[in-house]
Amino acid sequence: MPFEMQDTRRKIMDILREHGNSTVDTIVSELSDKYDMPITAVTVRHHLNILHKDNLVTSDTFKHRDSPGRPQRLYGLTTQAEEHFPRNYQHLIASLLREMRNSLSETQTNVILEGAATTMAHEARIPKGLTLAERLQYAVEYLNEHGYDATYEPTNDGYVLHTQNCPYHALAKGDEALCQLDLRIVSTMLGVVPKLLTHMVMGDSSCSYLIPNK
Repeated sequence: MPFEMQDTRRKIMDILREHGNSTVDTIVSELSDKYDMPITAVTVRHHLNILHKDNLVTSDTFKHRDSPGRPQRLYGLTTQAEEHFPRNYQHLIASLLREMRNSLSETQTNVILEGAATTMAHEARIPKGLTLAERLQYAVEYLNEHGYDATYEPTNDGYVLHTQNCPYHALAKGDEALCQLDLRIVSTMLGVVPKLLTHMVMGDSSCSYLIPNK
């Protein structure tokens, strides 16, 4: 999930995104020319080292100088860094759902959503032969990797799974099919049908599911 980033490092990432792999000298020049930021190469390297530790930039390639001297290291963005730039996923998903509703029957739409839920659940790669508690641990790990902020707790009837964040909360307000998608994902991962206890769309602080013992 994107975090609040120091302004200089954000600008360095913007430069790398615009220009591709760049040397420290290029970054210094761009910060000065584009952002009117007087900055030294030493300071830029300090910020690049932090970005490298956060797995946001790479530094594996080199550029040979036109004049004698050591090759210059080139810095570029990692795949993970792309998640820190604005995305338009919400609008895309809303458009796709609207087109499905307009072009397909409810049954056909549900078949597509069920297929998507099954595909996503299988991405969790939960081994066979595990107990419900063990499957739940895998499921929570998968959900957290996809932005759900999930936790679970044991109860007399089984377990309660909590998701504190909905990756598409604004869309779910207008199309409850997305909530059903989450239910199908959890059900497929765990092999049991969960019962919805609380619902963020209805104003609750989380979506919670009772996971019954078989």
